[in-house]
Amino acid sequence: MTRGLNKVMIIGHLGREPEMRFTSTGRPVTAFNVATVRGWTNNEGDHQEETEWFYVVTWSRLAELCKQRLHKGSLVYVEGRLQTRSWEGPDSERHYRTELVAQELIFLDGHEDPDDVDYDDRDAADATDADADEM
Repeated sequence: MTRGLNKVMIIGHLGREPEMRFTSTGRPVTAFNVATVRGWTNNEGDHQEETEWFYVVTWSRLAELCKQRLHKGSLVYVEGRLQTRSWEGPDSERHYRTELVAQELIFLDGHEDPDDVDYDDRDAADATDADADEM
């Protein structure tokens, strides 16, 4: 069987304050939105910009660090994998969301504690299905 690759790297600013919750087993999970901006000049010489939003999910110690250190407007590097979840809403309609499950995160604002500037959480980022269902 051929092995696939699911890897995403982004640098952007948080659009709102991170939100932290806990699973029924007590595992912390923090989620936040990150905006990336791509700029270019069109054929007429006008500057154009396009913003793409990513819903980022962090688990365990990385989730705790994000809740403590990040705030609306923070600049952050996030590396991880894409995961699409689905659930049935109160309206009995199926909903879908594609998330970036963070495995590595670097705080880029320049005023961080040197001990946690570059945080690699590759093992902890693999949430169980039960944990992911509780988000």
